[in-house]
Amino acid sequence: MSVSRIDLLNHSFSKSLRGYTTDEVDRMMQEAADAIGRLSEEKAALAGQVARLEERLAEFKERESTLRDTLMTTQRVTADLKASAQREAQLIIDAAHSKAENLINQGQLRLARIQEDIAEARKVKAQFEMKVRAVVQQHLRMLDMAREDDEELEAAAARIAGRQKGGPA
Repeated sequence: MSVSRIDLLNHSFSKSLRGYTTDEVDRMMQEAADAIGRLSEEKAALAGQVARLEERLAEFKERESTLRDTLMTTQRVTADLKASAQREAQLIIDAAHSKAENLINQGQLRLARIQEDIAEARKVKAQFEMKVRAVVQQHLRMLDMAREDDEELEAAAARIAGRQKGGPA
């Protein structure tokens, strides 16, 4: 299930006795919606950057193809001009390959950083879930203790009522 920022902000929970504090839930929903919004914007920006890099790579490939065509035409003109043109074309091709490799390496480094960010986000999420579980378990223990206290109070009240009705004082 994919949840957008708007879905998260428009979601409402049913109310019940002893439910969560509405302000805390609303605040957490707002924070989660903001985080989803930021991540969506970052994803769109990264997708645009990848598209621009792919476009530049296509331009380099197109340039390489043009250079090869030019080289073949130059070969027909003269042998000396051919040798000179081949050296120049090879330098340009090497530079294009170098630039293309550099762009690819930069893209791979960015991808690795994004994957590290995702791993870190998963780690933070797991830590958050553990903390929430601990808080919920602590509240459950407190509810159990309150129930036991209520039962003890009821038992004490019953003993006192039994004494007042004629039992030993």
